[in-house]
Amino acid sequence: MFVKLFYLLRQYGIPVSTRELIDLNQAVASGVVFADQTEFYQLAKTIMVKDERFFDKFDRAMQHYFDGIDRLDVEDVLQHLKHLPKEWFDLELLEKHLTPEQREALQRAGSLEELMKMLEERLREQHKKHQGGNRMIGTGGTSPFGAFGDHPEGVRIGGPGRKRSAVKVWEQRRYQNLDDEQILGTRQMQIALRRLRKFARQGAEEELDIDGTIRETAKQGILDVQMVPERRNRIKVLMLFDIGGSMDAHVAQCEKLFSAAKGEFKTLEYFYFHNCLYDYVWKDNLRRQSTRMNTLDLFNTYGRDYRVIVVGDASMAPYELVSAGGSVEYMNEESGQVWLQRLRQHYDKTAWLNPEEENYWHYTQTIKMIETIFESHMYPMTLKGIEEMTKYLAR
Repeated sequence: MFVKLFYLLRQYGIPVSTRELIDLNQAVASGVVFADQTEFYQLAKTIMVKDERFFDKFDRAMQHYFDGIDRLDVEDVLQHLKHLPKEWFDLELLEKHLTPEQREALQRAGSLEELMKMLEERLREQHKKHQGGNRMIGTGGTSPFGAFGDHPEGVRIGGPGRKRSAVKVWEQRRYQNLDDEQILGTRQMQIALRRLRKFARQGAEEELDIDGTIRETAKQGILDVQMVPERRNRIKVLMLFDIGGSMDAHVAQCEKLFSAAKGEFKTLEYFYFHNCLYDYVWKDNLRRQSTRMNTLDLFNTYGRDYRVIVVGDASMAPYELVSAGGSVEYMNEESGQVWLQRLRQHYDKTAWLNPEEENYWHYTQTIKMIETIFESHMYPMTLKGIEEMTKYLAR
């Protein structure tokens, strides 16, 4: 019996063996469950699935088994979408949107210094409002300065970010603190929590093993004291969170990770930065001007024995990483890559955890550059990625 279920589970990627199939048949034959779909589901799940990471696949397989409902292949969906007429999805917007070819044809400044010189010239020349132009500071045009327009690089002055191509942002930016009381609502983050717990446990001192002592004393006939390493949370963790901008799309995911880490590590310190590490970090996004800490002070305060986890999508303009003055918020004296290299040199173990899907990493130049700085210790924020990261940090 249940041969069809056996092969269906394998079809859904669940590693079941004939041993589990025999156990399931024996359990049903012995009357553990009878004529109850819910009870059979729980029994099959207990016997056939040995790792919680396959629970979701098991649920889909059982729905298919009970209802005969197969799931539409995602790749098939994407192939169908490619053949739909593009005009179905064209929208008339007030904001300026150029084709990739038109964006490519626009002249780039070539360097951050040239871009800032151009801005300085425009500020001297401009005396009135401009809209839809290609040179002055305004809105809805192809000028590199202003808002609601379209240009492959420039300085956003007013208005919300849309295309993530601004090299500088001339406005006071407001970010929101991560909520460390966020309830872990997904099974994956619960499993990640266990990986973090496993990573946080480190044996050092010894304590009495009561069960082992009783067992060995009974076996030997005389008192035989057994000791085991005391399981204490000795790992010290420093987490640095990228906040704002493109990271807004990942806030919920980061909150869950933050909640998991804060609940597991006895010694956990955390700070925020924006896009790349520069001269300072901060503790409170609502009071970030008054809660700043110089990055060098951060290194001196938290010793090299801290395990450092940087959480960010590593997606920014290349200027922000390689140029002095590249920060979108202020004129930093040293480039972001210099500070990242200092971080790597100061701490024994550092890793970068990226919430961006790994399939898209090769599309973003700065992701590959930071991955190189971290000597390939950049991991996707997935169950597998967190597991691989914690294995590295625990070594």
